[in-house]
Amino acid sequence: MHLLRNLELGLFLTGFAVFVFTLTLGQFRLTESALTGLVKPEHRAVLLDRTAPMRDKLYDNQIAFIGAFQGAIDGYNEEMRTQSQWDAVIYDNYTFAVTQAASVGAVASHPWLWFWLSIGLATLGGLLYVLINPKYRGPAGIRNEHLYEHPATNRGWVAWLVGSFLIGFYILLYFFPEYLTNWTLLVSPIRQLISGKQGTETLASQWFLYGFLYTVVILVMGIRMLVRHRHSPYQQWRTASVMFFQVSFAFLIPEILALLNQPYQDLKNIWPLDYDFFFDYELNAKIEAGTFGVFMLVWGIILTVVGVPVLTYFFGKRWYCSWVCGCGGLAETLGDPYRQLSDKRLEAWKFERWMVHSVLVFAVVMTALVLYTYFTGQSTVLGVLDSYSVRSAYGFYIGSLFSGVIGTGFYPIMGNRVWCRFGCPLAAYLGLVQRFKSRFRITTNGGQCISCGNCSAYCEMGIDVRWYAQRQQDIVRSSCVGCGICSAVCPRGVLNLETGRVDTRNI
Repeated sequence: MHLLRNLELGLFLTGFAVFVFTLTLGQFRLTESALTGLVKPEHRAVLLDRTAPMRDKLYDNQIAFIGAFQGAIDGYNEEMRTQSQWDAVIYDNYTFAVTQAASVGAVASHPWLWFWLSIGLATLGGLLYVLINPKYRGPAGIRNEHLYEHPATNRGWVAWLVGSFLIGFYILLYFFPEYLTNWTLLVSPIRQLISGKQGTETLASQWFLYGFLYTVVILVMGIRMLVRHRHSPYQQWRTASVMFFQVSFAFLIPEILALLNQPYQDLKNIWPLDYDFFFDYELNAKIEAGTFGVFMLVWGIILTVVGVPVLTYFFGKRWYCSWVCGCGGLAETLGDPYRQLSDKRLEAWKFERWMVHSVLVFAVVMTALVLYTYFTGQSTVLGVLDSYSVRSAYGFYIGSLFSGVIGTGFYPIMGNRVWCRFGCPLAAYLGLVQRFKSRFRITTNGGQCISCGNCSAYCEMGIDVRWYAQRQQDIVRSSCVGCGICSAVCPRGVLNLETGRVDTRNI
């Protein structure tokens, strides 16, 4: 069995190594036709002139190609700035699309082959590890399994390697997607299958790549959760729910909508987590789409204004954070091995409350400024706040750095709910309702508690559950996402997720 486990791990690591290796493959040749088809008419003459020395030249690696192309644009922009010709500066980022169109190497020629050698092999290894590994074939239930001794689950060298990879991936995804070109070519056949079309217009974007990888990870690690928590019907249904919503609502439906020339929209995403929902281009796209676009707009508003308070009143924030949300779905599947790393200190709780509610205020203020600009046409309020600058700052610091680079990249170091605890504005909104006006609570039977500490150790939200259990107090913390793991790991049945009258909660 030990040999079999090594084989499964070997398959995964081999596929992952090939996946990373594909980034170094490929050749690139810029043609006039490709450049003409991708660049706006007002920029074509300039870029055709500036890139003339590199056209039809074969580059053996993407770093050299990207450097040459970006250098041509940067050189031109610098000249325009020196001459104070600000209107002539090219602000559009063509680098990713041009690099993708110029790809002529091994991955571009044989994407299916490299897909199965990388993503396919890694997925197979991960599934076999979960389904065959004796670690998951013993008696049902959760055990410590030396989590605090393993370098992968207790901030050891493996955890730092994984965290570094995740951080690097998110930095490239958000800021330098051109360096992920080969990975987008790997998954382009998947997008072409969904669309039923071929051609350069159906090549995958970096966001399709992200959505596809996100979905695969949730499915594979979701199966791990189903096996690991096979003793708990609640965990089975909850895991199946996040897998379903990720595949359908977050991945397939938005892609199908785009193919039908409808606005790209995850229909389960809710403002203020979906912070650009009220941006001008989003509102215009929905209005211009006609009846269905208006429905999407109204649906989103109803979810925010009515759905959140009503559903949270009856079910607590778990209805979204643990059953529907894609961020929560990734945290509960990919992040499950790191849930015990959440900081349980009182200082962390105080910082969490200050931080997450500050982000909520930031989101509300930004949205108010954006709507003010949309209806009045004026970008500046009181001569001080510029709505475009504020929304740009929110997108960079919160939408990119916090939610992605830190929120996911720090899973192996700070636990799987870093974003949910400290940065998610929707979690703050849901939490306020749950704390003060919700039927949901976790009840405790302190007389049965043996102070084993499993509940607190496995709480991903940094709640010292044992403290409440020993005092027989209901747990109604605003941060609790109702994942139910504390109840699942309790050996004495001390903790129960319940709903009842608001005035009967022990607060």
